Amino acid sequence: MNVLTEEEINSGYRLLFDGETLNGWAATKHPDGWLVQGGNIVCKGESNGYLYTVDQFENFIIHLEYKAASKTNSGIFFRWSDLQDPVNTGLEMQILDTYDQEKMSRNSSGALYDLVAPSSNTVRQAGEWNQIRITCDNNQIELMLNGVVVVEADIDQWSVAGKNPDGTDNKFKYAWRDLPRSGHIGLQDHGGYVEFRNIKMISL
Repeated sequence: MNVLTEEEINSGYRLLFDGETLNGWAATKHPDGWLVQGGNIVCKGESNGYLYTVDQFENFIIHLEYKAASKTNSGIFFRWSDLQDPVNTGLEMQILDTYDQEKMSRNSSGALYDLVAPSSNTVRQAGEWNQIRITCDNNQIELMLNGVVVVEADIDQWSVAGKNPDGTDNKFKYAWRDLPRSGHIGLQDHGGYVEFRNIKMISL
């Protein structure tokens, strides 16, 4: 695992996680809450904070897999521009144990957190591996969970701080249209156990 195929290499993919170390990554706080075990990045879930890529990315496709314990709340952050303020300056694909949820909301697993609910419930049961693909192409955001596109969003439509295009409220203090398009990739420690692997990306 954590290797690229010849086709991926020829296409320009790169690994963001080498399967053995956290080289290229840093923690906002509680670095002891993150470790590499069995070829996976392990979030022990005993604290809080974020693990993030030292490098920043603008337009890209990122693939990764995760599995989380029951009731775990986590997320994958991207285009995170201010390391001191991940929530307000990083878009988040939600990770949450919502396998049994019938009606999708803006915090269901697969959501573009607090902005767009997933179109369907495709998350697997706690403890099973999930496959994620996140595409950022200028103002277009696409989130795929387990082979299904669950979010398509034009981030330019979020032109008012604290408001969604349909007039409903969100928690963010900036208009997403106005934020930088380049930023870090981040993994969230929200006090729940989760593992990540096969993190690879290609720039667009």
